[in-house]
Amino acid sequence: MLDCDKLFETIDSFNEEYLKFLIDICNMESPTDYKEGVDRVGKYFSDKATQKGWLVERQSQEISGDCICITMNPDANAAPVCFSGHMDTVHPVGSFGENPVRIDEEKIYGPGVIDCKGGLAACFLAMDALEKCGFNKRPVKLILQSDEENGSRNSGKTTVKYMYEKAQGCVAFLNTEPYTKGGLVITRKGISKYKFEVTGKSAHSCVCDTGVSAICEAAQKIIRLEQYKDRNSITCNCGIISGGAAENTVPEKCIFTADFRFSNEEQRNEVDKIVNEIAQTSFVEGTSCVVSLASFRCAMYETKENLELFHKIKKIYRENDVEDIDLIYSLGGSDTADLTQMGITCLDGFGTEGGNLHGLGEFAYIKSLAQSAKRLASVVYCME
Repeated sequence: MLDCDKLFETIDSFNEEYLKFLIDICNMESPTDYKEGVDRVGKYFSDKATQKGWLVERQSQEISGDCICITMNPDANAAPVCFSGHMDTVHPVGSFGENPVRIDEEKIYGPGVIDCKGGLAACFLAMDALEKCGFNKRPVKLILQSDEENGSRNSGKTTVKYMYEKAQGCVAFLNTEPYTKGGLVITRKGISKYKFEVTGKSAHSCVCDTGVSAICEAAQKIIRLEQYKDRNSITCNCGIISGGAAENTVPEKCIFTADFRFSNEEQRNEVDKIVNEIAQTSFVEGTSCVVSLASFRCAMYETKENLELFHKIKKIYRENDVEDIDLIYSLGGSDTADLTQMGITCLDGFGTEGGNLHGLGEFAYIKSLAQSAKRLASVVYCME
């Protein structure tokens, strides 16, 4: 087992440079549907990689940002290690104000600092430190995903297919979703998102008894759907609703979405049953409903290969005083679910540590940038 002391010292020496790197990319606002912003982040990484002489490849997209693969040591003979994370965020442009990023003594705040630009900055830092230490045993790839936050709906999953193609033959695929202290993610819930379109009958408010309210029907359906809140089984969140034409008009149309999470195929089938039964039931006489699957992300199941990789990494961390890790079961979705089902050996949760995920108070601990880079770099450096 190689000694990582020099590697870790190099990472620490680069810390200020890469804090600036993280500030730069988080100031480039990049919600999933804003291709210009996502591509700006991708260009930042590509330009930095080109300056270092690393190989840069690109998958062009019409709607999503372009997906990018950066490779250090492209001609090395050993099997590659892949790093990955997504450039897109959930936050609409302007959500964090005119200057999106701010810092204090302990934390950095802004869109993507933990989900998932913090992890991407840590990947680049790890690669930079590995090269500085003369590492040339195997290729190290950094795959920049561009539309993860909506389950790659914009690209029709072609970005995920690109990730799969670039990960072929790798000994480890390390994804940088936010870090949970003391563990790496080996299983994740799947996600099914449904669109409910409810139709009633419009009427003027003064004769509202002659109308049929689509909003009232939608509300009844939402109440039934929102009963599913078991973290160990099925959960549902109805996050978006729209309907009605005017305050003085009985609403003829109402549309809402339901985000279901499930742990296995049995639960997934149960979700389909629940959704169809509620869609077909009219709680307000005279209404109708059409439901469709808006997007789907499979669950990430524990596999023999992923478990073996976990134990290899656990040994590396223990022998280099990184940390003692456990297995983590995540309630959120990730590209590693698809890649695991495609046969790629994956673990997740290598990113920065922080809080307020998907909220306007999203933050990362500044020290976690270097910690994340050390977790990533040590796996590459010591992997047999």
